[in-house]
Amino acid sequence: MIEQGLGLLNRWIDSWGLLSGGWRAGIIIFALVCATATVAYIASRVVVALEKRFEATRNLWDDTLLHAARRPLVAFVWLQGIYWAAEVAHHFSDAEIFSVNDTLLQVGFVWVIVWTVLGLIKGAEAIFTSPLKMKKPMDYTTVNAVSKLSRAVVIITAVLIMLQSLGYSISGVLAFGGVGGIAVGFAAKDLLANFFGGFIIHLDRPFKVGDWIRSPDRNIEGTVEHIGWRLTTIRTFDKRPLYVPNAAFTTIAVENPSRMSNRRISETVGIRYADVSQMATIVADIRSMLENHDEIDSKQTLIVNFLAFNASSLDIMIYTFTKTTEWVKFHEIKQDVLLKISQIIEDHGAEVAFPTRTLHLPDGIQLAGRSDEPAAESTTESTTESGDQDK
Repeated sequence: MIEQGLGLLNRWIDSWGLLSGGWRAGIIIFALVCATATVAYIASRVVVALEKRFEATRNLWDDTLLHAARRPLVAFVWLQGIYWAAEVAHHFSDAEIFSVNDTLLQVGFVWVIVWTVLGLIKGAEAIFTSPLKMKKPMDYTTVNAVSKLSRAVVIITAVLIMLQSLGYSISGVLAFGGVGGIAVGFAAKDLLANFFGGFIIHLDRPFKVGDWIRSPDRNIEGTVEHIGWRLTTIRTFDKRPLYVPNAAFTTIAVENPSRMSNRRISETVGIRYADVSQMATIVADIRSMLENHDEIDSKQTLIVNFLAFNASSLDIMIYTFTKTTEWVKFHEIKQDVLLKISQIIEDHGAEVAFPTRTLHLPDGIQLAGRSDEPAAESTTESTTESGDQDK
């Protein structure tokens, strides 16, 4: 088509005896570039207008498709226009560089298609994980893993097609990859272990981005920021980034506190031996308070019992669970519970015990530094009573 058009144009110019071959090529190429720029601008404006119009619809995929195709479409218009300009130049010149026009057009077309598909994948990822666009957004970690895998498949396929277009045998490339893969596998076994570790994380999903995780086997604790194919980035609680190779997660135990259903309050409160008569009512009132507390989950295990005779206290075991799992709110609830327990103990005239020691003096023993016996006896009785009172 281009050859026919150029032949007709040349015969017409020759009949009038106008311009040399170089000027003809320059003018035609300039016209083609100007026309390409005009068409590219019009195409871009049309797509932008369509995007604005489709934003009013409920269909999310038309917006995604247009947004992904706008720039590749402009690139395709420029690619086609430059190809035609190069064909014109090839008609007027025998330079060898213009002999690869068809090959470059094929490679460029594959590149434009890949650009569009990658844009669609990115747009789909944004839709599936957005709570504003989906009633039940999908897990970001899973969608991100599928997105990465899809992009890898598209890029690898595009590279193989481009190699075929450039004249390379795909079968030879695949055979070389099979033999070379063995050598690369031995040389980069750690890298491959991390890659498959990342694959297992995406497959099993023991944690996702945003989860608080910890490992009893390693000094690992913090919030997951990113799960890559080689490394997982964890932000520790002192705000330092911690980069953990994915292979490590295949050999260690990992706790995920973010997925706990409740948080536990487990405390032991001791009262004095002198308050043993109030033990039953104190225990009953504490249990009643926890059962009626708005932030305590009464459906979970709730234990309030006299636990043990300790060295200087009568211990009460308190074991219950809060409804919330938020760290800050949990401590506010725990503080409220402990203050209410203290108030219950005080309301019964009892006191929270602390380590004390009582010294009993046999009759007839006088304290040193006392001159008269009645005074010594009085002091001894006072000391004994004070010690008993502190039990």
